[in-house]
Amino acid sequence: MEDVVSLGSINVDRIHHVSDGEIAGLRDRYSWFPDRGQTVQIDDLPTDFVAAPESIRHGGKGANQAVAAAKAGAETEMLGKIGPDSGEFGVRSHLAEAGVGVTRIDTASDPTGTAYVFVGPEGDNWIIVRPGANSAIDSAYIREQYDTIRSAECLLLQNEILTEPVVALLSELGAERDRPTVILDPAPADGLEALLGCDAVDYLTPNEKEYRALRSALAEFDGVLVRKRGADDVIVEAERRFTVTPPAVDAVDTTGAGDVLNGFLAAQLATGASLQEAIEIGTIAGSLSTREEGARRGIPTLEAVRTYRTSGGVTG
Repeated sequence: MEDVVSLGSINVDRIHHVSDGEIAGLRDRYSWFPDRGQTVQIDDLPTDFVAAPESIRHGGKGANQAVAAAKAGAETEMLGKIGPDSGEFGVRSHLAEAGVGVTRIDTASDPTGTAYVFVGPEGDNWIIVRPGANSAIDSAYIREQYDTIRSAECLLLQNEILTEPVVALLSELGAERDRPTVILDPAPADGLEALLGCDAVDYLTPNEKEYRALRSALAEFDGVLVRKRGADDVIVEAERRFTVTPPAVDAVDTTGAGDVLNGFLAAQLATGASLQEAIEIGTIAGSLSTREEGARRGIPTLEAVRTYRTSGGVTG
């Protein structure tokens, strides 16, 4: 039995550092280019869209959250699909080295999912995802993993895989007496309405762009709402409303900070921590992760987060 299971995307991230002017040019040229802090999914990109990336790193919201949960001390299993090119990038081995279980990851015929991550001068990001093998996560695959999912303490979900099989999974979990706590990251927000109506979703964790996009649909959701707001206070709307202030850090790259919060949140809830404690730990972890480039490189350990917290923000 795993503490945390993450069912979702596994990507190879192509990193581009850009100026404000370059971002403005991309937004003028492509109507679908994301807003600051937004993730959009595009199946086909123009052949001349971008030049070669400055660096290639590991990513995907599902995989990022799995690594964060493992760093937070949880026994964690990753469920998803990668392409035949995954060995070239060490996708499976990188997850395993981070302490994530990888034996249930399957290989599809399509290439491993790709994310184009644009990082601005202040560390802000704009992300474009091409799903690739992530689109091969179907009901048959999820059915094969059902016992693993059902027996977990927490299930992490995102919206970078097909919605229909996830809705079917949530419907089945909703009928279970003993099921995992489900944490849903609504990124990207497009097409998420079907998931919001599922009773099995316990936590929804949008950033501000996603919150505004989904606001009219949130009437269908009666779980805990965790609004991630970058450097501003995290707003939690549960039985009682409270806020948590992120620590001030010198941010280099905010890519994946929300994923880190989610992973730590799941790991903490799996151990029986209170919601406030879990959010506070996750918020610190997410902030600390922005001090290094890449979605995973800066993810701290639970020990590092606790040390930072007890020392009043002083690091070695």
